[in-house]
Amino acid sequence: MPYKITVLGTGYVGLVCGVGLADFGNQVICTDIDGDKMDLLSKGFIPIYEPGLEEYLIRNRKEQRLTFEKDVDRAIQNSDIIFIAVGTPSKDDGEVDLAFLQEAVKTIANKSTTPKTVVTKSTVPVGTNRWIEETLKEQNPNIPFSVVSNPEFLREGKAMYDFFHPDKIVIGTDDQKAQKTMQEIYRPLYLLNTPFIFCNYETAELIKYANNAFLATKITFINQIANLCDEIGADVNIIAKAMGMDGRISPKFLHPGPGFGGSCFPKDTRALIKIGEHYDTDMSLVREVVRINEKQRSRMIEKLERLLGSLQGKKICALGIAFKAETDDIRESPAVDIIKILLQKGAQVNLHDPQALENAKKLFENAVNYYEDMYQAMKDCDAIVILTEWNAYRNLALEKAKSLLKQKIIFDTRNVLDPETCHQTGFLYEGVGRR
Repeated sequence: MPYKITVLGTGYVGLVCGVGLADFGNQVICTDIDGDKMDLLSKGFIPIYEPGLEEYLIRNRKEQRLTFEKDVDRAIQNSDIIFIAVGTPSKDDGEVDLAFLQEAVKTIANKSTTPKTVVTKSTVPVGTNRWIEETLKEQNPNIPFSVVSNPEFLREGKAMYDFFHPDKIVIGTDDQKAQKTMQEIYRPLYLLNTPFIFCNYETAELIKYANNAFLATKITFINQIANLCDEIGADVNIIAKAMGMDGRISPKFLHPGPGFGGSCFPKDTRALIKIGEHYDTDMSLVREVVRINEKQRSRMIEKLERLLGSLQGKKICALGIAFKAETDDIRESPAVDIIKILLQKGAQVNLHDPQALENAKKLFENAVNYYEDMYQAMKDCDAIVILTEWNAYRNLALEKAKSLLKQKIIFDTRNVLDPETCHQTGFLYEGVGRR
């Protein structure tokens, strides 16, 4: 049976979930307090880059299963199930800012005239769904509300695939009727034998933080091994490959580089530390992961200075600013921090990125030179610094690059190039944990 669903929030999570739920055959309304964004979406323009999203969006709009509504109140009233997918950013102290979510919950409470199932997709601290349940009942005691914690595990750049092929579906609720509703919504995935995890609110909330903190720890571990490899002459890629062959470890997230970034890992590790503080529980391992990750950016600058000497007056070709490939998201990207330090040290930066230049321009304005063509960005530069693992950078025309550069130096912070090939072409090559 198709459900009438409203998704509050049309960022990465909300838009992908809204489109995916519509593709399951449901009637989905996506709404957002950002009227300009809603106007763009209503005209078929997608404000983010996510492979495959446009195709699904067009199809479901054509089939009239997906609509965009500027009037949030109307969207709430015209649905039975409401997915909350608003932003939950970090405060300066690392605590989660729940202002958008709290406003969304109060709006749901005040505008609902029929029973609702409220599903939290946003990543929220432990205790939030209990608060949602209590707030809905207090502010509108005449309407039955069911609350579900249903955290997302979408990878930017692969979010559409992850929505339709998840490793798991987590459903946190004490309400048996709401649990059955969620099973029906995700029935297409159940038929594919996707594991369903049923638990209470607190377990579901902590699963998300534990998941991301562990992956962040794995990245930080291999970065520390890479740093040791730099000192002793070992090859971290071979080490990571050997480690990944151990079934207890797996090869995923064993890719050294300038540190993790994006909208999830930095925010969620900081939030987990604050949750531990709130409950007087030692989270020192996660705290150290955060510290090491921040230091990794500075280490990249130190390695570049060993190659070039003083950066004052040097011209650097920066390849990539997105925090990872296949996204235009530059939030907490290590590339952003590295470029900021380069500018502070007096370097001139020529920047190329296949998708994230518009976001970079909003951040750096005229402080950086922007190029649509990566080879034009290399002209007369003292070094190429690869900061994002885009496939285009894996296949650099090395001879062409060599002819354009002032100094034949490549600093590959993502280890996407073959060192031997670079050396044979006449480059001084430096990677992370290998040379």
